[in-house]
Amino acid sequence: MNTATQTVELKKGGVRSTLSPGYFASLTWWDWLFAALITSGGIFAFARYHQFMNGYEQAILLLCIPSAVWLGWFWKPLRQLMVVVGAFSLLAIMLYQVDGQPVLARSEEAFLLKYFISSQSAILWMCVLFFMSTAFYWFGLLSSGSGHGFERIGSQLAWVAVTLALIGTMVRWYESYLISPDVGHIPVSNLYEVFVLFCWLTTVYYLYYEDRYQTYRMGAFSMLVVSAAVGFLLWYTLDREAHQIQPLVPALKSWWMKVHVPANFIGYGTFAIAAMLAFAYLIKQSATETKWYKLAPLFILGLVLCLEPVVFRQGGIESLSGYWAVYFGISTLIVGGILLGRRRIAAKLPDFEVLDDVMYKAIAVGFAFFTIATILGALWAAEAWGGYWSWDPKETWALIVWLNYAAWLHMRLMKGLRGTVAAWWALVGLAITTFAFLGVNMFLSGLHSYGEL
Repeated sequence: MNTATQTVELKKGGVRSTLSPGYFASLTWWDWLFAALITSGGIFAFARYHQFMNGYEQAILLLCIPSAVWLGWFWKPLRQLMVVVGAFSLLAIMLYQVDGQPVLARSEEAFLLKYFISSQSAILWMCVLFFMSTAFYWFGLLSSGSGHGFERIGSQLAWVAVTLALIGTMVRWYESYLISPDVGHIPVSNLYEVFVLFCWLTTVYYLYYEDRYQTYRMGAFSMLVVSAAVGFLLWYTLDREAHQIQPLVPALKSWWMKVHVPANFIGYGTFAIAAMLAFAYLIKQSATETKWYKLAPLFILGLVLCLEPVVFRQGGIESLSGYWAVYFGISTLIVGGILLGRRRIAAKLPDFEVLDDVMYKAIAVGFAFFTIATILGALWAAEAWGGYWSWDPKETWALIVWLNYAAWLHMRLMKGLRGTVAAWWALVGLAITTFAFLGVNMFLSGLHSYGEL
């Protein structure tokens, strides 16, 4: 009898009870091999580099080992992702070696580094593949047949893009230390790096629910927000050469950054997914609507969300470049096209219950991580500036975001908030979150104003 499914029956006083096998008994040898691989890698990293870390950083590294194992056991696709990212990151590190010494110039000499797995090459491939993934999801949603073939390709491309994003991130981390040990830092310190973080974190969260609900039909809307972020990232790279690795400003030279920023962006990513599924919900609901003035609020809000990155620039819309004119034009056509094709799109979208459920779960997860990030930020502020809260504009708007989603969840759990109001609220929430993320630094000076567009 298979021990993974074996049950033990006990008789006591004529009563028979069945005991299910423990969680660990259900694990396969592949699971244990993965755990051994992660553990050995973590122990090796600790043994070799612990002298360069303070006590907090050592604790983070050691805690990452069981966390990574648990994630790989919890959702199997993450195991392959971790192994592939680790293998190619190590390959990149090997390719940087010349006679046993790392040489940064190898990024322009070694074929694989130059065209595929140096940090910038991998991230540019990520951008292309995210655009392609979004297009294939939409091909599937708009096709006359089932469209599963297109959507499956879109999903696979999304996985490859996430893989390259993580390879690029890991290699960029290594490259920063090749420039100088004083320059070296985890790549979550500036707008370029956190946009990469946002893209892959948001996509991984969507892919989890795609697998959980066994449907590709949420991908077309979910990946739109990732493609919008990629569009911003490309402009920021081309116009500002933001991909160049820069030393950290003094305020960011803290281990708190390593935990505060990722927690924040899990919140941002899940709030974005919730908003895009809210948009899908409203599109499905408006499928039979024939009066255009009733669709106007949805069109206007869609354009506002598309226009936000444009106005968060010095000079605002008056200084609109050709790139942003094209970006805004394409965004307008997409929003308008979705409204025009709403009947065909609505017929293929998942049921209202599925869209509503994923929207709720995304906001719940995002709220939890955003709360953790806010607490971590307060602790960081106490260390850096001597106080937990200073009503800095960034802190104030973070509180507004937190209160917005706290109210949404309260109304959901206490008053049964569902449907149209919940969807509109989630969409407006994305506009508030985007301003807190980008707008505050552009328009409101404060302690968190580390950069500008």
